[in-house]
Amino acid sequence: MTILGAISLPQNPPEALRGIARAADEAGLEELWLWEDCFLNGGVAAASAALAWTTNLKVGIGIMPVPFRNVALSAMEIATMARMFGDRALPGIGHGVQDWMGQVGARPKSPLTLLREYGTTLRSLLHGETVTVQGEYVKLDGVGLDWPPSRPPQLYVAAGGPKTLALAGAIGDGTVLAGGTSPDAVAAAKKHIAAAVPHEIVVFVLAVTGDEAAARLAMTATRYDQLEYAGLAGSAKDIAAGVREFADAGATKVILQPPPDEPDPEEYVRFVAREVRPLVD
Repeated sequence: MTILGAISLPQNPPEALRGIARAADEAGLEELWLWEDCFLNGGVAAASAALAWTTNLKVGIGIMPVPFRNVALSAMEIATMARMFGDRALPGIGHGVQDWMGQVGARPKSPLTLLREYGTTLRSLLHGETVTVQGEYVKLDGVGLDWPPSRPPQLYVAAGGPKTLALAGAIGDGTVLAGGTSPDAVAAAKKHIAAAVPHEIVVFVLAVTGDEAAARLAMTATRYDQLEYAGLAGSAKDIAAGVREFADAGATKVILQPPPDEPDPEEYVRFVAREVRPLVD
């Protein structure tokens, strides 16, 4: 069964997250995903708070840019969330937007090399191993977590190009595909991922409902420069039909993204959980 979730945009002020998370949890939403876009909300702080405010809701971070954090710190943060909240915490890592990485002086010459070293090391740390590594970017000397998670969490890796998709299949438990990805592109990405074990494919999909939904979708898509695939617009029935197309293409999780002008983010997550979800399967 396809998992259906929603995104709480980082354009919402941090103090709005409590109401959004609680509304999602009470409505029965399966997953709420957060973005760590520069220079808005911190992903780990926001996810931890959302998890603490809720009971059943799973919370994804899509994604933590790897140039931002030392891998040992990421392992500590993820392990802490996993021990406190179990499998409700869904950590994701990725290249990050390279222009933003440049702004903070952390733009790598080879993002792919960094992600490979980082993801491989992070998995080892989260599995309770003591790690010594001298890579091009990742350098650890006998580092192990004192509080590793009792069960390593699923690790998601954001990917777009063929090489990163293949890497995500090799080092991740799931791949996150950005908004603007079409169903056909999901099917194509799945071939590049080619994981040897069951692998989640998460896709973010812009979805607009309410008055003038189609016009708002077109305006928002232009803002995001989503040329390949604008998203979904219309009623719950219309959006559910679109979700099924992504599921048929191979997406195991479809996470609906509200437009930045969404007037009521709490009502949006209720809409996804109560109106769209029953129509998907």
